[in-house]
Amino acid sequence: MNHAVLALGASVSMHVGWNLIARRAPQDSWPLWWALLGHLLLFAPWGWWSLWQEAQASPLLCALAAMSALANAIYFIALAQAYERAPISLVYPMVRSSPLLIALWGQLFLGQTLGAGTWLGLGVSGLGLVVMALSTLGSAGAGASALDQAAVRKALPWALLAMLSTSVYSLSDKAATAYLPSTGALLGYVSLSYLCAFAALSLRLKRRTGAWCPPRRLPWRLCGLGALCIGWAYVLVVHAMRQMPAAEVVGYTNAGIVIATLVGMLVFGERFRWPARLGGALLISAGLALMAR
Repeated sequence: MNHAVLALGASVSMHVGWNLIARRAPQDSWPLWWALLGHLLLFAPWGWWSLWQEAQASPLLCALAAMSALANAIYFIALAQAYERAPISLVYPMVRSSPLLIALWGQLFLGQTLGAGTWLGLGVSGLGLVVMALSTLGSAGAGASALDQAAVRKALPWALLAMLSTSVYSLSDKAATAYLPSTGALLGYVSLSYLCAFAALSLRLKRRTGAWCPPRRLPWRLCGLGALCIGWAYVLVVHAMRQMPAAEVVGYTNAGIVIATLVGMLVFGERFRWPARLGGALLISAGLALMAR
């Protein structure tokens, strides 16, 4: 369990670091595209070699890898579509409400049982995510402007699709850990998903800009840092699933939203509607504390 906790702590740190990079990068540079490319160039070759040499090959592992890769590709496309229709501060907390769905799927299909405290913690954290998302509208929805409500209606189906995709690849990853004996094999498995996601983003980029490469290049140091964060954060999450249920692992990673919110407020002066956002962050933290008991 100690290894899982350390892996989650490192993963959350990398995830927060990457999100801060992406938020500050020019959007016409398509930072996620560059980060995925960097991962595929720097880390995927070793991972694929390790996967080929060390994984316990089976038709089930191939099916799980294909399911995870497809779900990751759908996740990235759905997330991008949602971001075009509503602010990140509204969409991302909604997408990260997936742990309750993951817990339900895990109990139905994998026979995973969670304690009452874990279910309660997931519910409280989910409520905190909803509060944080709705804080973008300035109220619990009733007092939102017509423009805000229209944005929610347009973004909601895509956000829900991204949330559903998260639950699918999380459970696939959990089941696949039984066949992946080493860190290198985990890296190779994750890199297959990222290859599929990169192909999907490249097709979207071609459709939007007419080119296969973004109009602006992300600085090389940011490409390398993004490649390190986005790839290894995912590997560490799947590693933690060796010892913990998938719903708990994904639930704990929502600590990154709390940290990013506090950094945004304290460092970058992002204090719009801060009482509601802080209240949401406190609810998420309370839920995580309940899960950890």
